[in-house]
Amino acid sequence: MAEVTSLPALARDRAGKGAARDIRLAGRVPAVIYGGKDDTSMLSLDVRDVAREYMRGGFYSRLIDVAIEGGKTERVLPREVQLHPVSDVPMHVDFLRLVKGVKVRLSIGVNFIDEEESPGIKRGGILNVVRHEIEFMCPADAIPDGITVSLDGMDIGDSVHIEEIKLPDGVTPTITDRNFTIATIAAPIAEIVEEEEIDEEGLEGEEGEEGAEGEEGAEGESGEGGDSEE
Repeated sequence: MAEVTSLPALARDRAGKGAARDIRLAGRVPAVIYGGKDDTSMLSLDVRDVAREYMRGGFYSRLIDVAIEGGKTERVLPREVQLHPVSDVPMHVDFLRLVKGVKVRLSIGVNFIDEEESPGIKRGGILNVVRHEIEFMCPADAIPDGITVSLDGMDIGDSVHIEEIKLPDGVTPTITDRNFTIATIAAPIAEIVEEEEIDEEGLEGEEGEEGAEGEEGAEGESGEGGDSEE
C-alpha cells in the first residue's frame, strides 16, 4: 500500500475571495474535498504543512488522511495545488475523496532492484530508464507505493517491458495499445567512444593517402610543363 500522510485541518463555512484572503493572512491555505456521494467539504490547512508535503515530491500520488477538527477523518488524494506566481507558496488545494470500489488515475514511481544480479551492469552496462513513472488506474483503497522492476539476468541490449511486470491486483496501465518499454541496459560509454575513434582514424588515413597521390600528380604535371617551355 502507498504511504499515508496525515494532515490536520479546520472546517470553514465561508467561501469567496474575501474569506480565502482572510484564511491566507492567518497563515493557512483554503482547501476543498470533493467526490463520492458526500457534499464538498470546505477546509483550511496550515500553510507550512502543505508546503512541506508538496516539496517532498510525489504529492499527487500520496494518500492523505485529512483529520478535521471535531473527529472526522477523510482519506483523499491531492488533485491540484495552486501556487503563488512569485513566491510559490501554496494558495489553494483540491482533494479527491477516495471511495471504496472506485478507481483513480495516477502516476506511480518505478523502483529498480537486483542491479547486482544483472550481467550487463556487471560488465559496465548502463541502466537507461525510459519511464521513471507510469500512469495507472488503481483501486482507491489499494494504491501501491511503487512498481518494482527486477534487473536480474538482464544483459547489455536487453529491455524490460510493461507486460513482463507483475502488477498488484486491480492495477492496470492507462496505455493499453502497446507493450511499452520501461528500461534498457545500454552499452558502456567507453566502448562507444572507442568505436568512434577507430572510425575517425580510418577516415583520416584514407584522406591522407588520397592527398599524397594528389601531390605526386601535381608535381609530375609541373615538371612536364617546364620541359615544353624549354
